[in-house]
Amino acid sequence: MTGSHLLMAVGRVPNTDDLGLDKAGIKVDERGYIEVDDQLRTSVPDVWALGDCNGKGAFTHTSYNDFEIVVANLLDNDTRRVSDRILTYGLFIDPPLGRVGMTEAQVRASGRKALIGKKSMTRIARAREKSETQGFMKVLVDAETKEFLGAAILGVGGDEVIHSILDMMYAKKPYTVIQRAVHIHPTVSELIPTMLGELKPLE
Repeated sequence: MTGSHLLMAVGRVPNTDDLGLDKAGIKVDERGYIEVDDQLRTSVPDVWALGDCNGKGAFTHTSYNDFEIVVANLLDNDTRRVSDRILTYGLFIDPPLGRVGMTEAQVRASGRKALIGKKSMTRIARAREKSETQGFMKVLVDAETKEFLGAAILGVGGDEVIHSILDMMYAKKPYTVIQRAVHIHPTVSELIPTMLGELKPLE
């Protein structure tokens, strides 16, 4: 590959310094993010902070979920919390990346017993048919509960396929539910049960 320029994104700074938050008594942290509790309330009663300014996600989907949390608590008497949210995101590059939960490094650092599965996108019929075989799938599973800890899918459809694992994580169901499911052929999703049938201890 050749290129003429390299773009590096090295972080974000919240645009909160000109909002007069100090005059309103709304606390911010050392980086300028508005401090909120688990239901997105600020330090001032009846004031909530949603979206990028609270430092709780900085994605469109997390900002919208912030809205859902506030509406549920404020209008629907439905206790929802930021801490219930599972970290997930997509990078819309070529090939796309879908990520959810813990990384392999985070699982290792946690010291918990875990299982890992990996598969190359070259093993996926749909990827071969589309001549888009770059990438891989990787899953991490708690060895005792059999629940997913995290996953990464870099490859065609990865930004969509990751949702099947995300949904299992919210449901707190064991990986065997997907492993025993019948997936449509030819799709990218169909290799997930195969990968789950070949899990190995994370060493």
